[in-house]
Amino acid sequence: MDEHVIEAMGKAKVVIRDGKVIEIGDSKIEYCPLFHKHRGIEKIDKEAIKNNMEFRIEDFGMCSPSRVVSMKDFLSFGISEIFSTLLDENMIDCAVMVCEGCGTVIITESEMAQGVGGRVSGLVKTSPIPEIMEKIGKENILNPETVAINQVKGIELAIKQGFKNIAVTVTNTDELKIIREIEKDNKDVAIYIFAVHTTGLDEEESKKLFDYCDIITACASKPIREIGDEIATKKAGESIPIYAVTKKGEEFLSRRIEKIGGLTPKKDPKSPKPLL
Repeated sequence: MDEHVIEAMGKAKVVIRDGKVIEIGDSKIEYCPLFHKHRGIEKIDKEAIKNNMEFRIEDFGMCSPSRVVSMKDFLSFGISEIFSTLLDENMIDCAVMVCEGCGTVIITESEMAQGVGGRVSGLVKTSPIPEIMEKIGKENILNPETVAINQVKGIELAIKQGFKNIAVTVTNTDELKIIREIEKDNKDVAIYIFAVHTTGLDEEESKKLFDYCDIITACASKPIREIGDEIATKKAGESIPIYAVTKKGEEFLSRRIEKIGGLTPKKDPKSPKPLL
């Protein structure tokens, strides 16, 4: 039996066991402009979440042996799309990400960065799926036996493998200081921290992200928007903004914007509701 726990669509707890959605929690939000645009979902409730999870399982094999791990860009602008561009342009050597069936993984291919992260977020717990591991490459998986999710250990593995410019997705603010200490201890290594899945963070946690990260996505976070609009060096997007905090973060955002030919301002941008 395999089991995967995901925080999806407003951080609702979803449990998928043996390819079936067996548990759905309550979403923290009622509306997300991304799901409205791409899936026509006007209200996020348990039925909408269940239908969307089942669609992902059917469409690209989420949490199953048939998982597609390489994809073209899904959104014009998101963290996995930025990773894809940075890998394509050799601006980073690898991205430390999380994939169901594998746990923490090291990704070096642009389309795999998109495939792994573009349509699955908020993975809390997973169990081994050998077929997905085969596609990712066991040498790129932090622990193929336990499929542990540990971004700090993932960075350490990437450094051990010789990577110098490392991007990493982070949801746990407790890891931030440790990651910067690892960077300090490895003088020839640069680590770029991308904060994801930020809905529901309090003001103190949000401030911590701006102290340590290079890029932060706002999701449905009210404090991220308030702090970001005040101090970020660059902002991309209106409905779900992405903020650059450092010069390198600004460079990364600018490169992605350039890659897609610029961002078109929306006449009436809609935000997630409620903002938390």
